[in-house]
Amino acid sequence: MLRSLVFLILAGLVCLAAPLRAAQSDVARGNAVTARLLTAQDGVGEGMARVQAGLDLTLDPGWHSYWRSPGEVGLPPAISWEGSENVADVALAYPAPERFEAFEIQNFGYSEHVLHPLTVTLAEPGAPARLNLRVDLLVCAEICVPETLTLALDLPAGGGLDGVAADLLADWTARVPGSGAEAGIAVERAHLDDTALTVSVTATVPFANPDLFPEHGAYAAFGAPEITLSDGGRRLWARFPVAGTGEGTPMLTLVDGDRAATVPLTLSDTPPAPEGGAVGDGLWRVLLVAMLGGLILNAMPCVLPVLSIKLAAALQARDRAPARVRAGFLAAAAGVLAFFGALAVAVIGLRSAGYAVGWGVQFQNPAFLALMIGLITLFAANMLGLFEIRLGQDTLTGMARTEARGGWGGDFATGAFAAVMATPCSAPFIGTAVTYALTGGAARTLAVFLAMGTGLALPYLAVAAWPALIRRLPRPGRWMRQVQMALGGLLLLTALWLLTVLAGAAGLRMALVVGGLAAVMLTALALGTRAWQAGGVGLAALILAGASLPPAQADRAVEAGWEPFAEARIAEEVARGNTVFVDVTADWCLTCKANKSLVLTRDSVAEALSGTVALQADWTRPDDAIAAYLKANDRFGIPFDAVYGPGAPDGLLLPELLTEAAVLDAISRAGAPPGAPG
Repeated sequence: MLRSLVFLILAGLVCLAAPLRAAQSDVARGNAVTARLLTAQDGVGEGMARVQAGLDLTLDPGWHSYWRSPGEVGLPPAISWEGSENVADVALAYPAPERFEAFEIQNFGYSEHVLHPLTVTLAEPGAPARLNLRVDLLVCAEICVPETLTLALDLPAGGGLDGVAADLLADWTARVPGSGAEAGIAVERAHLDDTALTVSVTATVPFANPDLFPEHGAYAAFGAPEITLSDGGRRLWARFPVAGTGEGTPMLTLVDGDRAATVPLTLSDTPPAPEGGAVGDGLWRVLLVAMLGGLILNAMPCVLPVLSIKLAAALQARDRAPARVRAGFLAAAAGVLAFFGALAVAVIGLRSAGYAVGWGVQFQNPAFLALMIGLITLFAANMLGLFEIRLGQDTLTGMARTEARGGWGGDFATGAFAAVMATPCSAPFIGTAVTYALTGGAARTLAVFLAMGTGLALPYLAVAAWPALIRRLPRPGRWMRQVQMALGGLLLLTALWLLTVLAGAAGLRMALVVGGLAAVMLTALALGTRAWQAGGVGLAALILAGASLPPAQADRAVEAGWEPFAEARIAEEVARGNTVFVDVTADWCLTCKANKSLVLTRDSVAEALSGTVALQADWTRPDDAIAAYLKANDRFGIPFDAVYGPGAPDGLLLPELLTEAAVLDAISRAGAPPGAPG
């Protein structure tokens, strides 16, 4: 009897000494996740109106669950409290997410372990409660598996607080993003259109390793952001490609280590420039890329007409004084920069007015093409010796002859004309630079275009720096006449090429009329003595014809082996397991023609293309659908080629200058099944 009494006393003392245990449900096990429901209290205290609880999820290695905005694919948790007692409402919170990338798809969620804080509002404060929780989860690794788990927890009246559970809940509650003010973060400007979300953010404490998670309703999706930091890490600029449009007020969650904040976005009419518009490291890199792209343009076939004029002038300038040679080539460089500056101003104005702009699209304009045909015909006639103009240097029709005579006006005009003729070509780096320029503010657009102009003008600047280089050319003689005749013939071939471009852009009738007027002007220059009048009237007639004659209705057939482009077909064919190759081209794009003849028609590439759905988008004429497709892929010029398939549903973008290896590799990777080694 005494032994039993002692045992009961000791047992009571042990119970009094033991800490109060938090209420916790049984563990529910799914295919790749286990779950439990816990609270910091083991019951409902007197007058208690809310209970702090948590949905604790442990994921198997390699698996992850989703945030409230899952990214491009996925589903957030869906929770039901049906069958609960004394529960008026339950608020579920989401700790800051992580970014996952699988098959080039951006996902937001959690791996290994996550606890979702729950705030349970009781219908009758202080009374016992029962929590019945059903949670539907989508968990993914190499595959995705839907999970349905059921949890139950009784909370009797009374009870106390468990320090361990309270600390665990407090830790995960602290990971829930707060307001921007709490985190010392402010959004300066945000812009959203159909192609991108662009934001600029400032912080009182410098960013270390930030990541951003945008939200815009249930169906919105965004690609991986481009992020740049400046001002010692206190200023952030980011741009997200839009993969799916949304609705409502967009939100942005920024996570940087232990700091996280969610802020609503007030949208502005124009996107913020990178790094707050300052010329930071990112902009300097792009300016160097733009300059290199402009330099490479000198080697592209588009600049051939101007090089012909410049070569003839350089031959005649061989024996001139170095100062005269330097001034002439500096004037030519100034002409290049003046055109690129004017082009940037025009782009800024058109974009502000709501028009879509792109690299080389002026060659879709019949009036512009007619003017180019007229000018090149005049240059060719002068080179062939059919006429000479000895009047004012600022006259368009005297550009070629004035250039040869060393006048600065002619040099300036020749440089500007070189820049004009460079725009139907796309060299390496040009696409990157143009995209960067056309997605930023006015200052950035002007800076990038001037950098491209500087690259194109570098040969002129090199001669201006070392005028003695010109003396290495052969001395003038009879052979120069033969060179001039050959160059004149090349210019006439350029005019004929532009006529074929005009036929594609505005129809055969327009091309015949413009070609006839150019032939009449050429004949008048050869037979008559009033070159000024013949050239002026001829140019005016050509521009009038290009501007006033109605273009023919577009009825263009794609080339053999290709099908007409329709963006909707891409997803349809990929869903069927097919590989899709998209080629955006135009008659005026000489780089496109080089890609075709040097790469796409090669036996190995042609054979690979025959196993794909090959879609050709002809942008010779303006086409809103093609322009929108390019813009959605952050491109503002052509050539543009992309490959889609089961292994690359979002597409693999190819470089402006194609190579056989790049095309074959992209087709192979896109056609591979998801999850196959790349």
